[in-house]
Amino acid sequence: MRNAIETAVKKLEPLCGAGCEVGLILGSGLGDYAEKIQNQRTLNYAEISGFPQSHVPGHKGRFVVGELFGKTVICMQGRVHYYEGYPQSEIVSGVRVMKRLGVEKLLLTNACGGVNLNFSPGDLMLITDHINYSGSNPLIGPNDDSFGPRFPDMSNVYDRELREKIRLEAKALDIPLQEGVYMMFSGPCFESPAEIVMARTLGASAVGMSTVPEAIAARHCGIKTAGISLVTNMAAGVLNQTLTHEDVQETAARAAGRFGRLVDGIIENVF
Repeated sequence: MRNAIETAVKKLEPLCGAGCEVGLILGSGLGDYAEKIQNQRTLNYAEISGFPQSHVPGHKGRFVVGELFGKTVICMQGRVHYYEGYPQSEIVSGVRVMKRLGVEKLLLTNACGGVNLNFSPGDLMLITDHINYSGSNPLIGPNDDSFGPRFPDMSNVYDRELREKIRLEAKALDIPLQEGVYMMFSGPCFESPAEIVMARTLGASAVGMSTVPEAIAARHCGIKTAGISLVTNMAAGVLNQTLTHEDVQETAARAAGRFGRLVDGIIENVF
């Protein structure tokens, strides 16, 4: 996988000029935000030998490089998920590519299921911490010292200073912003009602199938990270309804304007 990372870096370097300052990973139904990036230069994951591919609807599977608010941004328009069959050490390849390209701050986004009973579909949640219930970890295996230490500290994965600035930015934009702990399950099935009761008991506010490996990898290699979740549905057992990926995408589309304004504010005034 290291060869795939270095190949990706070589292909992306000519697109990045002096380097990229800001990284952005877009979750399910949120990929259209990448269209805001100006002077776009793109590279499909499929053009990178050995790089993991995204096959989930709503994930275009490409890097987009360009400018936003005077900053050079590299965006993953679609992520690779653990449930697609890749080890977590591979699905975080994009984060490590960003590190090699100079990214110092990273915004992770996702669609999630609401566990906190005070949440509603369409809410935005600032991630304060996470619970890794996926059964794996992206740092398993030999440690690459060029990225970070063998035993990285995880007490400030979602950077406190960035979180405080995002709170203030959301307030200035008059965008309601929930906060809470994101719990990752492996997927691909949605969680059971009993698992959601467990998640709530353990302190989770939302559940999903991504983000945590990328956050761990970013912390490992010293990238300051923030996370925004879009609550696209209430988790299993909260409401008497069937959960589908199509509903996730539809709710994300309805919230796209508010989500986009908040991400604009974060990139312009926080990052």
